[in-house]
Amino acid sequence: MSAKKQMNGSADDLEAAFYDALSRADLEAFMALWAEDEEIVCIHPGGQRLIGHMAIRASWEAIFERGSVHIRPVQLHATHNMLTAVHSIIEEVHRLGEQIQEAHILATNVYVKTPHGWRITMHHASVAPGKPPLDLFKASTLH
Repeated sequence: MSAKKQMNGSADDLEAAFYDALSRADLEAFMALWAEDEEIVCIHPGGQRLIGHMAIRASWEAIFERGSVHIRPVQLHATHNMLTAVHSIIEEVHRLGEQIQEAHILATNVYVKTPHGWRITMHHASVAPGKPPLDLFKASTLH
């Protein structure tokens, strides 16, 4: 499914497109899912708060340089109203490479309904308590 089609659906459809773009390391499709507002925010586990398209794009570009990231969102807890959706999920992260690496990430995704459909405005992720931090991306950002 194209990102364009997903964006005109529900917040759940947008989230599916978000994780699909991650699994394909498709930076253009991934960034098309974000709100046009420059106040968008992304926080990778153990990383700094990134604000705006340029900072967020650069961080994901560095992650995607090492290939796709297979994330399976599980245990969704969602709150919705007409214009906002907040999804709290556990991400099962798998990275293939020289060795298989896995981690569990706690993530919060915030979506807003815009005139152009649902868009993501915030992705905040952290390593689940009790899980050892893994160097999944060999960069200053984990996710």
